[in-house]
Amino acid sequence: MADTVLAGGRVIDPARGIDGVMDVVIADGSIADVAAGITPPIGARILDVSGKVVTPGWVDIHAHVYWGVTTWGIRADALCLASGVTTIVDAGSPGWANFRGFHEWIARPAVTRVLTFVHISGIGLTYGPVGEMEDIRYADPELTAETIRAHPDVTTGVKVRQGRGQVGDNGVEPLRKAVEAAEAASTRVMTHIGAGVPLPDVLGLMRAGDIVTHCFQGRGDTIFTDDGDLLPDVRDARERGIIFDVGHGGGSFHFPTGRRAIENGFLPDVISSDLHTLSVEGPAFDMPTTASKFLNMGMDVTDVIAAVTTAPARAIGRDDTLGSLRVGDVADIAVFDLEEGEFEFQDTHDITEVGTLRLTTYMTVRAGQVWYPADVVEQFGRPEESIPPTVRAANGAMAAAAGIVTRGK
Repeated sequence: MADTVLAGGRVIDPARGIDGVMDVVIADGSIADVAAGITPPIGARILDVSGKVVTPGWVDIHAHVYWGVTTWGIRADALCLASGVTTIVDAGSPGWANFRGFHEWIARPAVTRVLTFVHISGIGLTYGPVGEMEDIRYADPELTAETIRAHPDVTTGVKVRQGRGQVGDNGVEPLRKAVEAAEAASTRVMTHIGAGVPLPDVLGLMRAGDIVTHCFQGRGDTIFTDDGDLLPDVRDARERGIIFDVGHGGGSFHFPTGRRAIENGFLPDVISSDLHTLSVEGPAFDMPTTASKFLNMGMDVTDVIAAVTTAPARAIGRDDTLGSLRVGDVADIAVFDLEEGEFEFQDTHDITEVGTLRLTTYMTVRAGQVWYPADVVEQFGRPEESIPPTVRAANGAMAAAAGIVTRGK
């Protein structure tokens, strides 16, 4: 592949402590050099990105891309390549029983790097309206662990959802079984928190390196006491090494909860989108929109970039190859415009806030190949265009029953 140079952008790579105007040289699909004032190789393609923000390719550790099999799934490439995301992790759409279809028909052919958590429920998240762990018989730690051990290239851990709507009367028993599977496979657990299962009970079973997702969801069992103080169990969990992830989604992000946390010094470890058929048309939309909300809640741009690059790469145990612009690594790069103005953002509680900063995608580079958003749309369409009418109708009824607000962009 001919050399390409991204010239004159503001390169932000928190993993390497870099924030300055630099050039990035790509050769044979890998990063060849990152430095200021590089003399371009002879014959190189020069792409002027001056005035733009250049970062490692973003790593979204919570989304749902098991398209065609689950009610949640959207197409990965249409979503990611238009939004700076070069690695996307499905948060448990497949369980052990339908994992092979995910591996063969979703992860393997994708341009985007697609990984997954394996759900402790053997059926995964096939059918949204019915909780996948209301029947505890679906949980099989042995087969879940066996699937993860057999596929280290694409698996990142065990997923479990711990809201009453997902577990019925089973309390934290699904989490116990998820931890059992994770220990057998020497990996981590990602735990969805929601209403109906006490958060202290959930956190008490989690281990260092496990991930709490939907940390600012603001519904039912939240990270704050009734008096507005951070739960002692939450502070203890962070001190023990538990990772707190945003997981915005269609019902799991609340501006007042996020703002209160940030004002009290409790920043999210990881910013993720939880994009799926109920959130891709709003209020999450995409990763840059999700990240921009945190720019407008008091996080600086370097902290936000860390939370979508090096931090999620570390959270899934892949920071040796992802989340940074190291020479020799695969050339996964994202380029953004950092716009100033007045921009409306919505949470999942029908609250709208106006911010003054917004990240918009200019270019995504995946394994050295350059993708502009318009080219992605032309080749793959828009992610929302692939939602079947039957799924859209079922999701509308599900959202209304749950009090979730969705919008078109």
